[in-house]
Amino acid sequence: MLEKIQKALMIRSSTIRELLAEALGMFILMTFGLSSVAQVVLGRGDFGQHLSINLGFAIGVTMGIHAAGGISGAHLNAAITLTHCILGNLPWRKLPAYLIGQFLGSFTAAATVFGLYYDALYNYTKGNFTVTGPTATASIFATYPAPYVSLPGGFFTEFMATVILLLGILVIHDEKNNGALKGTQALLTGILVLGIGLGMGLNTGYAINPSRDLPPRVFTAIAGWGMDVFKAGHHWWWVPLTAPILGSLAGVLIHKLFIDFHNQPVPESGNEKGQPVVETS
Repeated sequence: MLEKIQKALMIRSSTIRELLAEALGMFILMTFGLSSVAQVVLGRGDFGQHLSINLGFAIGVTMGIHAAGGISGAHLNAAITLTHCILGNLPWRKLPAYLIGQFLGSFTAAATVFGLYYDALYNYTKGNFTVTGPTATASIFATYPAPYVSLPGGFFTEFMATVILLLGILVIHDEKNNGALKGTQALLTGILVLGIGLGMGLNTGYAINPSRDLPPRVFTAIAGWGMDVFKAGHHWWWVPLTAPILGSLAGVLIHKLFIDFHNQPVPESGNEKGQPVVETS
């Protein structure tokens, strides 16, 4: 009976399987991350500090990669998916499936955390959900710049944080260099995200991922915060979409210029009898 149910539910399309894997991986990542933010904000500092948020997202990244890595590669980031398409590592026809999966998982996670902490949200805000002010709660779900941060400054912060993210990911997976031991990549990527949060989270909340920022922002617009979520921070919403994409491409370019182009197999000279050149591995 169980085998019949499994056969009936089994999806044979690799593209749909990748969509579902990205959705689940993103849901896990964002549920850990957003719930840690909610606990710190709504707990008024009594149930965690900024480090709690960093650890929450780091654990979410690690578990999300374990959930989706063997099926979709666990991009869990629209900027990374787009970069893979540009580099030719992923067919362009699969781009919509990856983005839909990531956005679906992220949106669902935001709704889940909203339901999980609805009573605490209502108690904290008295039912008045705001983007700014002493009881602002929109930042639980999406990122916003600190009051002192200019738009160019915030853009540069997100750009550089994503450059570091991509450099770290490429280094971890670079088997021709000093790549991570097999099975440790997910943990090290989580530590990488932890490091970015510890060092680059002050200005903008280190979105570094369009799939992390836009779906929860859309959810908050629907759930009671209104269109202010797109107007706040001098219409900040577009920065976490564009800066990570440019930062991702720049990170790949830097890795290729400084490491990858110069670390290819070197052809050996043929012998005196004119034997063919043999590539070293």
